[in-house]
Amino acid sequence: MIHDVQLNYYGKRLATCSSDGTVRVFDIQGQQQQLNAVLKEHEGPVWQVAWAHPKFGNILASCSYDGSVLVWKESDLGWSVIKKHNKHSASVNSIAWAPHELGPVLACGSSDGNVSFLSFSAEGTWEVQMLTNAHPSGVNTVNWAPATAFNALAQPSSAHTVVKQLATGGCDNLVKIWSYNETSKTYELAHTLAAHNDWVRDVAFAPNIGLGRIYLASCSQDRTVILWSQELSSTDASGSAATEGVWTRKPLTSQPFADVVWRLSWSLSGNVLAVSCGDNKISLWKEGTNGEWTCTNQMDEKGVLGSSGIIKSETALGAN
Repeated sequence: MIHDVQLNYYGKRLATCSSDGTVRVFDIQGQQQQLNAVLKEHEGPVWQVAWAHPKFGNILASCSYDGSVLVWKESDLGWSVIKKHNKHSASVNSIAWAPHELGPVLACGSSDGNVSFLSFSAEGTWEVQMLTNAHPSGVNTVNWAPATAFNALAQPSSAHTVVKQLATGGCDNLVKIWSYNETSKTYELAHTLAAHNDWVRDVAFAPNIGLGRIYLASCSQDRTVILWSQELSSTDASGSAATEGVWTRKPLTSQPFADVVWRLSWSLSGNVLAVSCGDNKISLWKEGTNGEWTCTNQMDEKGVLGSSGIIKSETALGAN
């Protein structure tokens, strides 16, 4: 079974991972795909793969049920493991590279309840930082916020502060947002968002389009998708967005989806959300000027199924 597929930055390489413990890399040319490499180092099912930004080279990370994270790099001799990260005591379920402005930093979420941060230092060594008990019953997903201030376009500045923030989702049914404290050099809990009544399977920040509002989507074993938003009403002297605003939640649909919702993905412009469901269907959702979210297309393994009507949404205050 294939668990994840990811295109690289240029859309010319496709990486897949599966239950057989392998990672496969394909070259994409038009409508054709050619197998480039089969990477065999994991000792269990591989759950996710993640491409680093190309400014760091042809680098691919993978995480597995075997509790390890492998960082692969391509050279003239082929692919090789340049780092094996094995600081977790249980399955590593999710990995995500930080925005390139933050450097080569990989966040890893594990069933042991911890999140680790693997970074390549300027001295040429790998460093590991642990965030313990992020979700004590297990971490299912990690996702970074965009590195630039969300209202940077609305509040121009010659020197915007880089944002170092990520979201996690866990088996405690919670979404948590963590901010990096430059003084203590640690990740601190900024917000806890409670709306789901079963495991959170994925979280996804929308790309920054400079409108002074943060969007974060979460999906769950409970068959729902929640859209979280935070209005940013002020900036500091550098133009960096304030982060003390109240989070509000809006269910994407008035009724649950037909099956477990596993994955979420935003378009590059941040105005379309793709929802992957356990019934083998993917639906595309777009927000209208009236604040309603519309399903614009659905597809399954056979192709496009068509669109549905407007789904009424509801608004409520988020937690903390």
